Amino acid sequence: MIQVKDLKKQYKEAVVLDVQSLDIPSSECFGLVGNNGAGKTTLFRIMLDLVRATTGTVTIEGEDVSKSEEWKKRTGAYLDEHMLLAYLTADEYFKTLMKIYGMSEADLKNHLDKFTELFNDEIVGKKKYIRDLSKGNLKKVGIAAALMGNPNVVYLDEPFENLDPSSQIRLKKLILSEKENSNITFLISSHDLNHVTEICDRIVLLEKGKIINDLRDKSAMMAELEAYFTG
Repeated sequence: MIQVKDLKKQYKEAVVLDVQSLDIPSSECFGLVGNNGAGKTTLFRIMLDLVRATTGTVTIEGEDVSKSEEWKKRTGAYLDEHMLLAYLTADEYFKTLMKIYGMSEADLKNHLDKFTELFNDEIVGKKKYIRDLSKGNLKKVGIAAALMGNPNVVYLDEPFENLDPSSQIRLKKLILSEKENSNITFLISSHDLNHVTEICDRIVLLEKGKIINDLRDKSAMMAELEAYFTG
């Protein structure tokens, strides 16, 4: 599904990312963890062709993301609020994306119905501009938007950040349901070790731009991560 090969990002003398090889198969829920400055967001931005790598390649189903556009039709992402159209209401934003993805009104309703619990009657049907939403509600709008258009791959950067405990639990259920029913490949970067170990099949640990561990045994994930982060 996704292949990263000989990927490096360098600013003058500083190498901020150096990933020799990374393969993410279809339908995997892939977690990415590491301390601030480890290179998590940089890796996601390169994988989405938002930042160009110094060397190396990222391919999705064989398509080089820096040389092709077709992969974008099958990819959803929410990294931060700058990806949203802040001057629209949430309803206006969803309807704009509906037109871009060629969805019908019924398609949009069916999609948003999946988010009823997560939205908690604070998003749809309100006249508040996106720019005026709380950090948590911005996150909810962005995640719902990332899952529009039947994507094969979805990137989420810190999806649990700024969400209250009830919303975090609802989001976990939603991600697991979408993975099971829609076979979406999720790539999730998070500082929340409890949530990421619960929902991810595999977790890669980054340190100073390099992969230092690739955890696939769910029963041992938390113990290994706690050992690393507590020193």
